[in-house]
Amino acid sequence: MMNIAVFVSGGGTNLQALLDAQERGEIKNGQITFVLASNENAYALKRAEKAGVESTVVSRKAYSSKAAYDQAILAALEGKHIDLIVLAGFLSILGEDLIKEYRNRIINIHPSLIPLFCGDGFYGKRVHTAVLASGMKVTGATAHFVNEITDGGAIILQKAVPIEQGDNEDILQYRVMRQAEWEILPKAVSLFCEGRIKINGNKTEIV
Repeated sequence: MMNIAVFVSGGGTNLQALLDAQERGEIKNGQITFVLASNENAYALKRAEKAGVESTVVSRKAYSSKAAYDQAILAALEGKHIDLIVLAGFLSILGEDLIKEYRNRIINIHPSLIPLFCGDGFYGKRVHTAVLASGMKVTGATAHFVNEITDGGAIILQKAVPIEQGDNEDILQYRVMRQAEWEILPKAVSLFCEGRIKINGNKTEIV
């Protein structure tokens, strides 16, 4: 059974989707054992407490550099025997030390169909604002591995979501979460824990 750490910054809706999937038995060979928040006011911490999952806060504001923040996170993970880190609405960019330590063992969920509307500056509602401004008729979400390039790691799963007339950022954000993020993130985590993801360069193969 693999130990999963979930990193959060806000409301924790993707954490809840993972906890619910785990409760339904949909995450095979994996269990959420630790939650780390970058913000002490993150509601996600209450979700972790309710689920009986150990949690801690490592505030990004307390550290002057990415490297220092990485070391603080690594210290918090020490002794937890974490096999997989899941970034579920975690708004801090990870540094090289953490990525190196957990190479191909960090999964992120991004609210667009990468390589569209991703990279530095594209997070949260900013993504949906840009999507709506583009005039596109479809968007979606992507579960991918994390590397040193923002949103640049190998793609695991994607799901498309229609853009409807009259959508604003809030409506679109919720539809993408409900129809895509909450579905493909638990699936990607389960595939990893089952050992079914083969990485070849910057591509993945599901076996």
